[in-house]
Amino acid sequence: MSELMRPTFDLKLIEKYGGEGPRYTSYPTAPQFSERFSATDYCMAMAESNRLPIPADLSLYVHVPFCRNPCFYCGCNRVITRSMSAGDEFLVNLGRELDLVAPRFDRDRLVRQLHLGGGTPTFLSVDQLRQLLALLQKHFTFADPAELGLEIDPRTIDPVGIRALADMGFNRLSIGIQDLEPDVQQAVNRIHDTAMVSASIGAARAAGFSSISVDLIYGLPLQTTTGFSRTIDTIISLRPDRISLFNYAHLPHLFKGQRRIDEKQLPSPSTKLAIFRNTLNRLIDAGYEFIGMDHFALPEDSLVKARRDGSLVRNFQGYSTHGGLDLVSLGPSAISQVGDSFAQNTRSLDDWAISLQEGRIPTARGLTRCLDDRLRGDIIERIMCSGALYYRDIEKLYQLKFRRYFANELERLEALVEDGLIENRPDGFIVTSNGLLFLRAIAKIFDAYLQPQALGNGRFSRIV
Repeated sequence: MSELMRPTFDLKLIEKYGGEGPRYTSYPTAPQFSERFSATDYCMAMAESNRLPIPADLSLYVHVPFCRNPCFYCGCNRVITRSMSAGDEFLVNLGRELDLVAPRFDRDRLVRQLHLGGGTPTFLSVDQLRQLLALLQKHFTFADPAELGLEIDPRTIDPVGIRALADMGFNRLSIGIQDLEPDVQQAVNRIHDTAMVSASIGAARAAGFSSISVDLIYGLPLQTTTGFSRTIDTIISLRPDRISLFNYAHLPHLFKGQRRIDEKQLPSPSTKLAIFRNTLNRLIDAGYEFIGMDHFALPEDSLVKARRDGSLVRNFQGYSTHGGLDLVSLGPSAISQVGDSFAQNTRSLDDWAISLQEGRIPTARGLTRCLDDRLRGDIIERIMCSGALYYRDIEKLYQLKFRRYFANELERLEALVEDGLIENRPDGFIVTSNGLLFLRAIAKIFDAYLQPQALGNGRFSRIV
């Protein structure tokens, strides 16, 4: 990213546009999913996708819900246990889900991408992960090469295990770090030292992983600008390909584990903003490009290349280079997107298992997009991924007059032009360097479901 695309931190703009907003990993967003959408609807969506003249290839996601210890900040769907038999039972039920779902996709629809998330996928032993991959390969045909990635906790796998993952075929790794300061780790109950992280990255690099990313969180208890700068110094020295810098959203009314965080230890809004500003500038100075929102990548990384050539997309895992795929998700709470339908599994591990033991696909809710949903979702993705919107492109695809269809939205965009977040072009607009911080605020203008009363109730995280 050039100096021209380095965001500034205007406090007036942050006050005006930095409030709550969806992350737009889907449109419509998950709060719009309905229990009226059933497993029957999901089956219809899968059948329709197979009937297309050229069906889309596939992306697979498996939600492994287990963690050995609770991280107090976490809002993910997870089950705390130390029983390895839980992993064995999970694999049995995963096999049942695959038996119900996989035959609905033709075998010539290649799996281009696999991601294991959680929870902690490396809660499973190396042997269990090998069994999981074998189950998927039994039911689906994988492309050669395919992108195979997973999230790891450096406390749960050693360099030998990372080498074994590479031998299985995994080639992308995401390491949960969050913060390297001991007092912060103690406050959020996630204790690991720098040596563990360095060993994990070193082992992944030696094993030939094509991409190594790390996750960091700012806004955690006891964080300071000085302390987080030390964490960033270490991360820059380790040179991961990608860095995700997440804004901690303290929502104890939604996530029970967060009630164990001492709110008095949370950094002030000004300190939190300073941490983000300093970190962004440090990463750009170190050669990372700001993809948008909370993602950074080295210039040679495929995320940067995809952003430049317009192929970057956004899905439930965040920014991705794999567009045009049907997403088939497995495990409790996992969300699939097949054609224009979203289908989310039941959240409870027990309910998920019972459904499968009874021979039922465990769909709990979802929705099927209408034409307006698809149109607005396309616009939002273009804003979030390319930082630009050209009206003629939308008019050609959807056979409409953009300025007439979106007259109200264009009127609301004028304030963003005046504030310097976007610049008008003869046939659209581009996001400015200052606007990069507010992609979600720009995108939500086109969100037909987002009512003012939905903001400020703690459902969404802050934009900045």
